[in-house]
Amino acid sequence: MAEDEDLRARLLCGDLRALEAAYDLHAPSVYGVAVRVTGSAATAEAITEEVFAALWERPGSYDPRHGTLRAWLVTRSLHESALRSAVS
Repeated sequence: MAEDEDLRARLLCGDLRALEAAYDLHAPSVYGVAVRVTGSAATAEAITEEVFAALWERPGSYDPRHGTLRAWLVTRSLHESALRSAVS
């Protein structure tokens, strides 16, 4: 969890390398959930981009006291994927 706290602190300071690090670590999981739920690679790519954009725009919405960054990102991916699947 120390790594997650460090990434969050760096994101809060606007460190783009922190976003890159988070993406490198967690994008496969975020994408994997999205593609399994939606059945669409294109939709999963869009959801992955949106999840990481949300992390960049609002890094304070992730709180390491409530779980890992991976879990937070995957949960956002699952939620967005479910919404898109329900609409289509």
